[in-house]
Amino acid sequence: MSSCELKESLEVVLNFFNKDEKYTVLIVDDEENNLQLIKRTLRGQYNILTAHNGAEALDLVKEFGDKISLIVSDQKMPVMEGTDFLKKVREIQPQIIKILLTGHVDTDIIVSSINDCDLFQYILKPFEPEELKIAVESGITKFAMSSNNKVYYKELRELFYKTIRAISNALDTKDSYTNGHSLRVTLYSMILAKQLGLDETYMEDIEIAGLLHDIGKIAMPKSILCKNGKLTDEEFLVMKSHPVRGEKIVLNIKKLQVISEWVKSHHEKWDGSGYPDGLKGEQIPLPGRIIALADTYDAMTSTRPYRTALSHEVAMLEIRKCAGTQFDPNLAAIFISLSDVIDNARKNPEEAYKKYSFLAKNIDFKISSEESAKVS
Repeated sequence: MSSCELKESLEVVLNFFNKDEKYTVLIVDDEENNLQLIKRTLRGQYNILTAHNGAEALDLVKEFGDKISLIVSDQKMPVMEGTDFLKKVREIQPQIIKILLTGHVDTDIIVSSINDCDLFQYILKPFEPEELKIAVESGITKFAMSSNNKVYYKELRELFYKTIRAISNALDTKDSYTNGHSLRVTLYSMILAKQLGLDETYMEDIEIAGLLHDIGKIAMPKSILCKNGKLTDEEFLVMKSHPVRGEKIVLNIKKLQVISEWVKSHHEKWDGSGYPDGLKGEQIPLPGRIIALADTYDAMTSTRPYRTALSHEVAMLEIRKCAGTQFDPNLAAIFISLSDVIDNARKNPEEAYKKYSFLAKNIDFKISSEESAKVS
């Protein structure tokens, strides 16, 4: 299956969301240069309102709240900080999608902000305009979905996520040794993400990223993917290209662009020795760090052509050993604390997935081999 065929498969069910209607975005920032940068980034696509602090913005929400679809707010501002403002927005206009710009990189602070403000997404400063544009497009899509015909949307949502699962299954069955890998990686990622207390929207995106994290392998030669032995240096270079290939495929699908960086970063390492970009520490997106842990654990506890599976206990010892070098030490500690939960999920992943999946709510996710074949 080519990236073009994959794009066509998903875009069929996403066309519903590509409306011409202009939505209204409120931008809140006390620094005029930042305000104008965001305004230029979004100009032409949306109706724009601006405010220079939370109090001023709150007056606009009270007056025009039923017309505002999304808010982009800075965190550090005089009079009223971004989180305080967004909490009040949640109380009076809960349907508005909220994006926070912040210089904070502390995981606990970020998670608290996501939950207290019903935050759709946070973006670390300084940010790339394209990153913000993608986040706003994704937020507007969520707003539009909640406003459209519920029955029609439910049917399209079911079709979309079944397509995601079918593609994921098709990827795994290209190699008998990795059958079920994407589902297990997603399951372990969801267990860890749930422990962090992330909100439902964020969890859904992490789930999609987990299912599609290896999508870059779709064009990988089977001689490399299924090689019964150690890869040559040249073959390993080809294999290492799959995160970038995956990012390009996902970027081609407009409504999945928000997860592109997560797919690309799942082989980055905490100490900067990973690939493809050598990102270090919290430069690596939080979902990328989560998926990296889950991916490595599943690789260790699965039999591969070049070695037999390690035990759960040995895999956990390896994760402890590599905390602070390969893995985010805080996430590794939480993952280890969930050892029994992870082990039980490993023994019955299909059943455990039903418990942790946000995509599977009210949707029958039994994907037949015929469905998988359609996208393989």
